[in-house]
Amino acid sequence: MEPLKIPATGRTPEVDFDFAAGILRLSGESYPDDVATFFGPVFAALRSFLEKPGDHPVRFDMELLYFNSSSAKALMNIFQMLETAARAGRSIAVTWCYEENDESMQELGEDFAEDLRHVAFTLKQVPADGAS
Repeated sequence: MEPLKIPATGRTPEVDFDFAAGILRLSGESYPDDVATFFGPVFAALRSFLEKPGDHPVRFDMELLYFNSSSAKALMNIFQMLETAARAGRSIAVTWCYEENDESMQELGEDFAEDLRHVAFTLKQVPADGAS
């Protein structure tokens, strides 16, 4: 499956999905004018990838500095897709990166983690000068 790469803009995150390696990454800020238009292709590609038979592990790195409530709903959809695949036996790990001293992003990560039973979810504090 071809990778999905969407460069970041001032309002949308970078999408870097390397399906062959099983490494998926969202980074930057997410408050697009039209969430459905931006995330539609992301959902479609992720759904297609997760529906294909495969047993190699999937790593999803979330390195968002900020997102609005509409993007939060989109993230929940992504997490639900990952949870469904993990429940079916796929090994899936999510790393939620948040900047030191950003308690809001840390708490949001904790909230998302509470809804996931089969996905390995890790909170990772990164230096405030940028996610890594």
